[in-house]
Amino acid sequence: MTTLRKPELLLPAGSLNRLKTAFLYGADAVYAGMPGVSLRNKTSFTMDEMKQGIEYAHTLGKKVYLTINLFTHNRDIPRLKEFVSHLKELNPDGVIVADPGVFGYIKNELPNLPLHISTQANVCSTLTVKYWQSQGASLCVLGRETPLTEIAEIRKDCPDIRLETFVHGALCVSYSGRCLLSNFLTGRSANKGNCAHTCRWKYKMYEKESMPDSVYIEEETRAGQLMEMTEDEHGTYIMNSRDLCWLPRLNEILPVGIDCFKIEGRNKSEYYAAVTARAYRHAIDAWFENPDSWSADPFMAEIETLQSRGYTVGFLDGNAGPEAQNYDVSASTGAWRYAGLVREVRDGKMVMEVKHKITKGMALEVLLPNRLEPLKVIVDDFYDERTGDLIGEMSSGHLGQAVIIPLPEDMAHLVKELCVVRTKIA
Repeated sequence: MTTLRKPELLLPAGSLNRLKTAFLYGADAVYAGMPGVSLRNKTSFTMDEMKQGIEYAHTLGKKVYLTINLFTHNRDIPRLKEFVSHLKELNPDGVIVADPGVFGYIKNELPNLPLHISTQANVCSTLTVKYWQSQGASLCVLGRETPLTEIAEIRKDCPDIRLETFVHGALCVSYSGRCLLSNFLTGRSANKGNCAHTCRWKYKMYEKESMPDSVYIEEETRAGQLMEMTEDEHGTYIMNSRDLCWLPRLNEILPVGIDCFKIEGRNKSEYYAAVTARAYRHAIDAWFENPDSWSADPFMAEIETLQSRGYTVGFLDGNAGPEAQNYDVSASTGAWRYAGLVREVRDGKMVMEVKHKITKGMALEVLLPNRLEPLKVIVDDFYDERTGDLIGEMSSGHLGQAVIIPLPEDMAHLVKELCVVRTKIA
């Protein structure tokens, strides 16, 4: 235990608020990208916001890694060069790349900038890790298809390079996210950051009398477009993977000595960032404090409040079996919803940006960064932040506006700016 260090907890950040929320709830670092050079084109960062976010992280002693993990066509090169020219000013703590050409270009232009190899590069063996290390990479993100036994072997064989693994988030039915299905059906390329999540859609299945051994699928919004495939007894959601969650097995994973635990989800909300950061932060700290009595139960109780498609450990034990797929439904499960984000606390009241319908008498839970037990608040009187009027409801048509909610005297000092608030759905 004296030589084993805590892994860096790495959270996604698709906006400046999500970056700050992740840090508030325990992240050691975040990864973020800019449209056009990363695989998440829906990110809302501007260049100024990215610079602000990196400076904010550094004031906390934390890190920001920028994703430049596109696979380049010639048409991408001018945009790539322009972005790389801004990296000195942005001053990130490293960049995440997948394309060897991008790797070589950045290494030549900025030889002192740490280069991390993306999961998109499909690094699953000692051989591949050592190759990238010889090229000058400082970290390899191992492919999600790498089981724990092989991760342990890679760790032993490659002691002088940092290793990172995904521990939580959405899974793709394709290899390390390399998918052509979205592009085939919609023209939106998953490998260019525009995945339409076609594996989650609902499909009907047909048989042709003339070809009794063949089955055809039809996506519900594309009537008449039949695609031939094979069918089994499980129904229509055959490509719908459960979400990855390694938290229940952290007591087996932590002793391996992985340097960085990565959570997926740059397009997800502040609530997702807060819940995952807080649960994994407390779970990791609790194991290091007392591994013999560690239990995943209190931390999984928090993870279960998230919307998910059910959880799987994926390839942790080897090839993922049928239990990794959700054949019944693609809709997310979970009884809790993101109610709001605290903009500020003033005069014993929280000013909350509304993310879900708020009504008088509603029970809210404010998630506190430093403890798992939430702060429970019953909404009695509350006010429209713009007008100051006493109101009884803020409807879903006014999402993004703010309400002022008085807090009990003994609670107000516990609530901070960017705390997330949830509510349970009956």
